[in-house]
Amino acid sequence: MTLDRRSLLTLAGSTMLAATVPGRSSGAGAIAGGKADHTLRIATGLVELAPDRIVSTRLYNGQFPGPLLRLTEGRRVVVDIFNDTDTPELVHWHGQKVPSDVDGAAEEGTPTIPPHGMRRIAFLPKPSGFRFYHTHVAAGSDLNRGTYTGLVGPLYIEPKENQGFYDREIFLILKEFSPFFSRGGDMAMDALAGAPIAELVQMGKTADAAAREKAKGFEVGYDAFTINGKILGHGEPIHVKQGERVLFHVLNGSAGEIRSLALPGHVFRVIALDGNPVPVQAEVPVLWLGTAERVSALVRMDRPGIWVMGDLADEDRRRGMGIVIAYDGQRGKPVWITPKPVRWDYTHFGSGQATIAPDETIEMTIVKRNAARGGFNEWTLNGEAFSMETMRPRYRLHEGRRYRLRVRNASDDIHPLHLHRHSFELVRIGGRPTGGVIKDVVMLGGFQELECDFVADNPGPTLFHCHQQLHMDFGLMALFDYA
Repeated sequence: MTLDRRSLLTLAGSTMLAATVPGRSSGAGAIAGGKADHTLRIATGLVELAPDRIVSTRLYNGQFPGPLLRLTEGRRVVVDIFNDTDTPELVHWHGQKVPSDVDGAAEEGTPTIPPHGMRRIAFLPKPSGFRFYHTHVAAGSDLNRGTYTGLVGPLYIEPKENQGFYDREIFLILKEFSPFFSRGGDMAMDALAGAPIAELVQMGKTADAAAREKAKGFEVGYDAFTINGKILGHGEPIHVKQGERVLFHVLNGSAGEIRSLALPGHVFRVIALDGNPVPVQAEVPVLWLGTAERVSALVRMDRPGIWVMGDLADEDRRRGMGIVIAYDGQRGKPVWITPKPVRWDYTHFGSGQATIAPDETIEMTIVKRNAARGGFNEWTLNGEAFSMETMRPRYRLHEGRRYRLRVRNASDDIHPLHLHRHSFELVRIGGRPTGGVIKDVVMLGGFQELECDFVADNPGPTLFHCHQQLHMDFGLMALFDYA
């Protein structure tokens, strides 16, 4: 019998109940009774995007985004997770170094939260910085599952020492709603620095020519665009004072869209990527974020007025992907001024080149097979699409070794690549070397390649995948397993 991710989740939900009763959690040690530090309740609810636009979707604690969880680095936390839906669920603790059975991925062996059941977990939050939590179930062709829903919430792990160089902080969650299927087209690739590599372009053309289906597969579009669950013009403006230093924590909570963010007349001083401080705090006029990426950026409020902070894509911004920034004492309609074009370059935040040689290099090449799975594109790593039956492709790690991932993209899509339970250092991207930039998601441009290093310092099954739900569900995953 062939098991897809959904079948495995259903099976896990019926056979792993011992790990879902209060007071017990697989691999987390005995958890004493009493009140949990935090409670998450998964259920279907309503989100008012605007007075005339209400959507029904899955939510944490009846709200979008889910509640902001503020934890302390290294201080044990207990979380109760209730699932009030009719299908198994998972909560992934994105960007944290937690055990595999707590991380929230079926491929790693995390028990599901069964329908109308609960699970109590405990872990030590680390590392510090801006993380988040979200569902990690397969959606496939069901746009009411997975990250197409509202199951996204911010999480901030307080550092042991507070830097305290800002006046206040604001969390912004970028998210689309009301998904629908469309036929695929070429993704705009002018967001990222670097040029296409001729060899990879040719590999992509060869794959297209060999495909039985010449038309590209289904993609997902959206009818509603929001920041913090509100369409532009319908949420409460962000009120600021002249001279104020505001630290914006921005999360792209999309199921598959690349997002940009600009504030006319202002610049962003990027201080952290994916919650990790950058070596060089460069100033940029526009932020670009792949799915699941986070940027923490400081903005000095020195241009009084009423502004629209929003996406560069005019259509997406007009349909809601923006929020109003209002200076105290200012009046008038919100103003949008399109900034000059700029490409996102991770190397701007790095400090020279990485100096540590890897113990081993793992080569991966991404190739797309047009409409190969019932009209959906199939995604392969080194010619193999991930299978839940074989748990392949699979790579063996040895604890303590430093591994270099060299990933080549022979497709025209941007892939936000995510490594669970570990962080990695960018070594080369967009054709340029760099060092010191630590992340857990990185955008790999169409027909480009990247190199990043990680240390195998968190034993247990570890998932690597593209964070676009459609790509992940249709093959673009691999499993790392420790020897």
